[in-house]
Amino acid sequence: MTTSTEAPQVVPGSLAHSDGPFVPVQTRSERPTSFVPEELPMPTGREVNFLHTPVDRLRGLLVDEPGDEGAVQYDLDGVEAHLSADEVASGDEFFRPEDRMAAIAFKQAPGVIHLSIPANEELDAPLILPVLGTGADKRAFGHIVIEAGANARGTVVLDHKGSAQYAQNVEIIARDGSDLTVISVQRWDENSVHVAAHQARVDKDATLTHIVASLSGGLVRVNPSVQLSGSGSEGKLFGVSFADPGEHLESQVYLHHKGPHTKGDVLYKSALQGETARTVWVGDVLIGPDAVGTDSYEANRNLVLTTGARADSIPNLEIETGDIRGAGHASATGRFDDEQLFYLQARGIDEEEARRLVVVGFLGEIVQKIGIDSLEQELFDAITVELDRGADK
Repeated sequence: MTTSTEAPQVVPGSLAHSDGPFVPVQTRSERPTSFVPEELPMPTGREVNFLHTPVDRLRGLLVDEPGDEGAVQYDLDGVEAHLSADEVASGDEFFRPEDRMAAIAFKQAPGVIHLSIPANEELDAPLILPVLGTGADKRAFGHIVIEAGANARGTVVLDHKGSAQYAQNVEIIARDGSDLTVISVQRWDENSVHVAAHQARVDKDATLTHIVASLSGGLVRVNPSVQLSGSGSEGKLFGVSFADPGEHLESQVYLHHKGPHTKGDVLYKSALQGETARTVWVGDVLIGPDAVGTDSYEANRNLVLTTGARADSIPNLEIETGDIRGAGHASATGRFDDEQLFYLQARGIDEEEARRLVVVGFLGEIVQKIGIDSLEQELFDAITVELDRGADK
């Protein structure tokens, strides 16, 4: 009998297992990053971060060439006072592309939109940046930096509409003592493809509230990655989506507790109707070795309204220190609660209206966290339209 001395191929940080000598990347923190597109693999659908994504629909955004001029337009009038006039050395603090699309967007974006809330300033009204796609056959790449200075307070809204193939990088910095809310709303046409990498760093005693609202679009993939770097920092990550037939709405959430005494709260909710409606939620929480005193919880809830709709929900929790206040995760997917419908119908509400009230109430928990009355009403109205459209089919 001979014994081989050749070491197996093992990705750093992983452990050998029964799948063979090659050990794949098993946690979000181990994924390779690069600003060079060629150094990141072309997705095939077998990779852990593309396992549930229809990669064939992403082909237009995997080509390392400039986008089409005017494919996406930004209305800067409402945010003009907060556009940074300084040269933005984006990516030098913490941003690292995790996939080929993000690397291409970093390289090919024609410029950087830098929205800055100065230190010690509190905004009287939210900064709303409309983003309009001008054609489903047009490719576009975008790069947005959102920065809250020390002890600043404010809300920034990215409002996406129209049609496009759009890859977007969003860098978010909440500096010491700041309180920043970032809301990304996706109300694309059904033939649109939107992939976005949101990466955030939250410094000492700062709070970031990050909300993703995806209500329409052919393929919408918004992946928030948040580092709670400073002591006492807090991250609140919320999401709401409503998927119709043919729509794929996805979020892969990463919350990394790095500093001590940090707090995390993750809650995403989805409703689905139609045989080919699809939602994907992957939630990764990493509590690092220095994150003592951490308190973290993540949850995903999905309401399936019709036969054939599919919701994939994958929570993951990795803890590298035993000195924490608490950590947990939960996931649930189900149909209407018949008792709720019966309760409403027994009080004279017809079945269609009862179903509407249940869905709006279910998703409303997230919508009401937005804190902007006009936008909340727009989203409630959009959810009602989606429900009525499904009832008519």
